[in-house]
Amino acid sequence: MLLRSADLALPAQLDAFGLSPEQLHPVGLWQDCYYQAAWTDSPALPDAEHGWHGLRALFGSMDEGLLGLASRASQLAEWARTHRFCGACATPMRRAAGERSFQCPACGMTAYPRISPAMMVLIRKGEAALLAVHAQAPYKRFTALAGFLEAGESIEEAVHREVYEEVGLRVQNLRYFGSQSWPFPHSLMIAFTADYLDGEIRVDPNEISEARWFGPGDEWPEMSATVSIAAALINAHRPR
Repeated sequence: MLLRSADLALPAQLDAFGLSPEQLHPVGLWQDCYYQAAWTDSPALPDAEHGWHGLRALFGSMDEGLLGLASRASQLAEWARTHRFCGACATPMRRAAGERSFQCPACGMTAYPRISPAMMVLIRKGEAALLAVHAQAPYKRFTALAGFLEAGESIEEAVHREVYEEVGLRVQNLRYFGSQSWPFPHSLMIAFTADYLDGEIRVDPNEISEARWFGPGDEWPEMSATVSIAAALINAHRPR
């Protein structure tokens, strides 16, 4: 995200990038202002006052409303960047009229913004909860289990499959907790709680570095990114 480095403010103008109207994508209204998103292949900066900032690094440093808007903008910009050409015949894509999509002028293939549903679950066993360190996560900290849905799978089926694959447990009594759009890269996180049914912890090292039960007498991990649904899920069940 391009920001003024001194105060993490949005740039006043982007003339230096020479953006055309076709590169701008409407994001929406926030605090009575209209916002658009764009992407660029060039890492060049308009001046020494601005810099590129990763969204994850802005957690806790930027207004949560603006960060949510930036997350939406990031997903739209990534969709536009990766759909410049038709995935079926490689013809340059065109913006469709009347809806948010790209359409191929040669074969008619239409591409909408990609959304990848993913489950998240906090497993309860009495007063304890299972937390794990995800092997591929950029930050190594204990959190709830999570994983992407596979084709033809319901969200409930994904919960049962991912829990068994990642930690070797079976669960029951799934209860919906909440959902959140998550821009890494274009996810919809759908969170549940579940009760432990049976099994012993057996981690898949390709997915999980460590998993264990946290009870009332344990020191639960602090969640640095309080804007995430993972933090909300864990904090809602943290012993008081």
